Amino acid sequence: MITILLADDDQNILDLMALYIEKEGYLVKKASDGKEAIKILEANKIDLAVIDIMMPHIDGWQLCEEIRTYYDIPVLMVSARGQASDKVKGFKLGTDDYVVKPFDPIELVLRVKALLRRYQIQSAKKLAIGLFEMDAESHEVALGGDPISLPKKEFELLFKLASTPGKIFTRNQLIESLWGYDFEGDDRTVDVHIKRIRERFNSKELPFVIKTMRGLGYRLELVK
Repeated sequence: MITILLADDDQNILDLMALYIEKEGYLVKKASDGKEAIKILEANKIDLAVIDIMMPHIDGWQLCEEIRTYYDIPVLMVSARGQASDKVKGFKLGTDDYVVKPFDPIELVLRVKALLRRYQIQSAKKLAIGLFEMDAESHEVALGGDPISLPKKEFELLFKLASTPGKIFTRNQLIESLWGYDFEGDDRTVDVHIKRIRERFNSKELPFVIKTMRGLGYRLELVK
């Protein structure tokens, strides 16, 4: 059963989130602060975390960093802090989505489901977006059945972005994930590879676009 961690120091909000999420058939683990949330993460297989920012002992910022360091699960931040600077900080720390209180619990459930779908795609070795297909094992790329050649790093970068459509990846996150922590270049390396990918597909009708998120990094968006 899919297990979701809910971390919030407001018991009423915690119970409200749990009520709606459990109705969808998910198992819920509740934590009233970041410290308790970490204990739950260590003792259970958690598939997704919904975390508040302002919590005692360990706040949501620190908890998000902890999750990103040790776990490969989606994170959804829920907070009364709705300023743009707070959202930017959350995405830079690696949150996948950000919901401002007060929120509609039905919308929260929809966002949870969307994140679970994204990560199920991400964990797969193959992905398909419309007629566009990628195979991480063979490094094969095809559009409408026609093969496309991509250098290794460009393939890895595009696969990373395409695995979780809508998620913002900072340049540092992409460098650490694809080039490693000991990479001696700078974050312009990512920009160069993104430019090359765009140029390769410039004349093709793709079911997605790679968006530059100013001050943050990049995000792959599906074309509606």
